[in-house]
Amino acid sequence: MYGSSCMLVLSTGNGVNGFTLDPSIGEFILTHPDIKVPKKGKIYSTNEGNAQYWDEPTTKYVENSKFPKDGSSPKSLRYIGSMAADVHRTLPYGGIFLYPADKKSPNGKLRVLYEVLPMSYLMEQAGGQAFTGKQQALELLPKKIHERSPIFLGSYDDIEEIKALYAAEETKA
Repeated sequence: MYGSSCMLVLSTGNGVNGFTLDPSIGEFILTHPDIKVPKKGKIYSTNEGNAQYWDEPTTKYVENSKFPKDGSSPKSLRYIGSMAADVHRTLPYGGIFLYPADKKSPNGKLRVLYEVLPMSYLMEQAGGQAFTGKQQALELLPKKIHERSPIFLGSYDDIEEIKALYAAEETKA
């Protein structure tokens, strides 16, 4: 992530660590050891401009986030429009990043090999989950280099909610 500082978030298969570039020595320094995504978040991140094209589970999830029926506080929408930036925020604060399939892009828009899988790996290594609407994202086996997929990733409990909505939709069919 590049902003007022340059940060590298990395997993070698045993958790997630964040490193910040120290420009005075030209090296990345471990500044955020053992990053863990909260089990449940208060933020959802998606492009609501596409809401008219979403399927029912995604629509229900976002409606439940904005207008919870259980009396809990609504989630806040935070959407930058850059997967890297949105997921980078989701790691420390929790919540969910949604880029669902829709009527315009039935196979999703994000590329499996260099967007969906790397971010899913980081999220799962930090204790969260990644789901495509049909399966765990890390179970994807792409057949083409630019293959696309929908993706829901974030806090464990938030992903469980969207998975339950997709499971309910599946039983209705």
